[in-house]
Amino acid sequence: MLRHMLGAVALCAVGVGAQAQTVKIGVVTTLSGPAASLGQQLRDGFQLALDQSGGKLGGMAVELTVLDDELKPDVAVTKVRGLIESGKADVVVGPIFSNVLLAIFKPVTESGAVLISPNAGPSTYAGRACVKNFFVTSYQNDQPHSVSGQYAQDSGYKRVFLLAPNYQAGKDALAGFKSKFKGEVVGEEYVPLTQMDFQSEIAKIAAAKPDAVYAFMPGGIGIALVKQYRQAGLASVPFLSAFTVDESTLPAQGEAAVGFYSGANWAPNLDNAANKAFVAAFEAKYHYVPATYAAQSFDAALALDAAIGKAGGTADKAKLIAALETAAIASVRGSFKFGVNHYPVQDFYLTQVVKRADGKFQTEVRKKVFTADVDPYASQCKMN
Repeated sequence: MLRHMLGAVALCAVGVGAQAQTVKIGVVTTLSGPAASLGQQLRDGFQLALDQSGGKLGGMAVELTVLDDELKPDVAVTKVRGLIESGKADVVVGPIFSNVLLAIFKPVTESGAVLISPNAGPSTYAGRACVKNFFVTSYQNDQPHSVSGQYAQDSGYKRVFLLAPNYQAGKDALAGFKSKFKGEVVGEEYVPLTQMDFQSEIAKIAAAKPDAVYAFMPGGIGIALVKQYRQAGLASVPFLSAFTVDESTLPAQGEAAVGFYSGANWAPNLDNAANKAFVAAFEAKYHYVPATYAAQSFDAALALDAAIGKAGGTADKAKLIAALETAAIASVRGSFKFGVNHYPVQDFYLTQVVKRADGKFQTEVRKKVFTADVDPYASQCKMN
């Protein structure tokens, strides 16, 4: 029987009569507010992988509970404590945002459960604060942003304006860009995660007359920024980004985003068999174009499937962790493995927004920028 926890939606449970072999997994993601489209992608990517494996991971029945963190760290902590203490979850998958991850990290990892982040990848836990039972299937937050920094440097841009939300991932984002860009930063603005009016920032960009703009604005704030940027007539200034123009925001941005660039570890047109199958299955099931949030969550489920099977379940967490560390999966990204700090070693690309023949919008790979990239904090991780 599935159980409802703290208003959660339990999605799948199979294997009646096999209670001892039921794996309890909680997915923590943002399903309300302007960023809900990101959380939906994460949830749907995980569910697709689970459906394709017959509702099992590692051959064992899964009891899956989905929690809406509401993009509120305190709400996330309360719900996660219930998931761990009352629900006895073996694995927690999520969340989308780094501020929520920072809040739930200790409650989950100190409980002994395994925490897998399919999106948030703060520098905090990539280096000296790394722990055995925490894994990331996305990236370290700096990395996608360093793609655009490298592209701006290679393109000969001398003056760039930077824009990000005022929280940990925003700070990591601009640090990642600046780690590769050696020119002049003519403006660096941090805004609230809830901001929807960018007229002040757009005026500053127009006055600064930069060679390019770099923006990290995920979800609803990215939709607002891109539309206002285009309406202001600034499209002649190259717009570089990460998670500002992607498949979660493009349905609402539409033509306003066409031609804009992004740094990413994946795109729907990435040319490998696993990815082609994933994109086709995802669009057939959910009727929208998957974003990195879905792809990374799908890979998280694949890694769990391999690890649970190899470890013979989730009861022995040491065995499960060891199996995750060496999990070999047919990733939608092609090349993928966990590094010493449990963050991925993978390729990164410059992508560009296009309008497809069917009228939908997606990002497409334009060039590979980094190969088998190791995040800059991995060398500081001394795993205990």
